[in-house]
Amino acid sequence: MAGKPRLAGARAALEALGVPDPGRQAFLYAERKQKRLEELVHAGAFEAFPDALRFVQALAALDWPMAAASSSKNASGMMQTIRLASGHSLLDAFNVNVCGRDLPKGKPDPGIFLLAAKELKVEPALCFVAEDAPAGIEAARAGGMAALGVARCGDAPLLQAAGAGLVVRSFDEIAIDELTGGRLCRRSA
Repeated sequence: MAGKPRLAGARAALEALGVPDPGRQAFLYAERKQKRLEELVHAGAFEAFPDALRFVQALAALDWPMAAASSSKNASGMMQTIRLASGHSLLDAFNVNVCGRDLPKGKPDPGIFLLAAKELKVEPALCFVAEDAPAGIEAARAGGMAALGVARCGDAPLLQAAGAGLVVRSFDEIAIDELTGGRLCRRSA
């Protein structure tokens, strides 16, 4: 389901579970799933990856322009509840938020990333996208951006095959000093 628009993700989940006539049932399933996710967000029943928070805070400390760009309607709410060491929310660390916007196409179409770059006023060729889904990697590449694959589920080969310039299991593996020089590479051991 990762990286797919809401109804396409619901249909994919139902197909994977072998549910008969998944197309007919996808809307109801998506509505029930959305309601449950909203309950979990409201309850704060999730945790952010600590390495991702460290990475965002390190880039924010360098005054890097950053955008939050997720097709999920839940992303903004989740990021608003996550607190950083500064006391601000994770969402506050981003200069631009294009999460949950209704765009004509979902990933692998680059629309969401191109919109983020436009609102940041940064040329796409100067952007990099951190993604955990092959469709997101494909979208970044289609938009002319560097793609960082974050393989948390043993899916590194899929992210590499989608065109990721670098695949890591943790943001802690990224050489931030090299990134500031325009190079996406792994930190020295």
